Amino acid sequence: MAKGEVVSNKQVLLKDYVVGFPKETDMVQTTGTIKLKAPEGSEAIVVKNLYLSCDPYMRSRMTRPVRPGYIPPFTPGSAVTGYGVAKVVDSTSPKFKEGDLVWGMTGWEEYSVITMLDSLFKIEHSDVPLSYYTGILGMPGITAYTGFHEICSPKKGETVFISAAAGAVGQLVGQFAKLLGCYVVGSAGSKEKVDLLKNKFGFDEAFNYKEEQDLDAALRRYFPEGIDIYFENVGGKMLDAVLLNMKVRGRIAVCGMISQYNLEKLEGVQNLFCLISKQIRMEGFLVFSYYHLYNKFLDFIVPLIKEGKVDYVEDTAEGLDKAPGALIGLFSGRNVGKQVVAVARE
Repeated sequence: MAKGEVVSNKQVLLKDYVVGFPKETDMVQTTGTIKLKAPEGSEAIVVKNLYLSCDPYMRSRMTRPVRPGYIPPFTPGSAVTGYGVAKVVDSTSPKFKEGDLVWGMTGWEEYSVITMLDSLFKIEHSDVPLSYYTGILGMPGITAYTGFHEICSPKKGETVFISAAAGAVGQLVGQFAKLLGCYVVGSAGSKEKVDLLKNKFGFDEAFNYKEEQDLDAALRRYFPEGIDIYFENVGGKMLDAVLLNMKVRGRIAVCGMISQYNLEKLEGVQNLFCLISKQIRMEGFLVFSYYHLYNKFLDFIVPLIKEGKVDYVEDTAEGLDKAPGALIGLFSGRNVGKQVVAVARE
């Protein structure tokens, strides 16, 4: 496509705010046009989107806001936005030039104009799959790294439990913990995912939470001495059971609570007194606060990828039209590994 040309632009729009469990029909596909020229008078870029990321936090952006959240909601009738990998078509910013590859916030469309350039990263390592910048080398990767290493303060030999362990973040936390010499157990929602955790990612143990009548008993089975570190992705009943099984001075990094995202009435947590009696430190975190560590993270992770010491599994949906189904599938655990949408392969 020539710079300045007007081209057709397929988009995925949010129809209206969502209550309860989202459906594919809450999103609609349309085709508009876009001029491949960055607007003058401000720093902006036009990009061709290559890969889009489906992430659980996007569910909260589909809800009508009651009070200000940590990230603004989507605008009904406008394109969904999220993390993605793109190629710069035109730029009025000195930070980016035509042909650069970038990852960061973009639109669910073939081409996007991006004016918020602060959270956009130029891709320096292009000798790995570009889709990795929606996952292991992007937001989920630095989430796993900072949540585990910065918040959990892990030590060799400690016991680590990870919920939603086969997801984009969990699969990495488990491998980071094993590299450090920890005992690692993960929970997931299918036999296929449990096998993946044990056979591909090297977890010591894993279990299917759907097959456990009593989560407290399951955790006692795998952690007879208790849990030092819990990486929280699920919330609800799992968090309640984990609190009973934490060791004294255990640490919990609260990354997500996917079991609660589609509930109109959130579940309560009964066992919070354990925070006091066991002197547990439980801390929530947002990855944006740790982006200053991104280069440090790259120095850590890129050699591990190239040496084959870290594995990463992606679940790729082909084509922008598959994006709504791919996003909705996250909430029933349909994806195996990191859910990616391939819009264009260059």
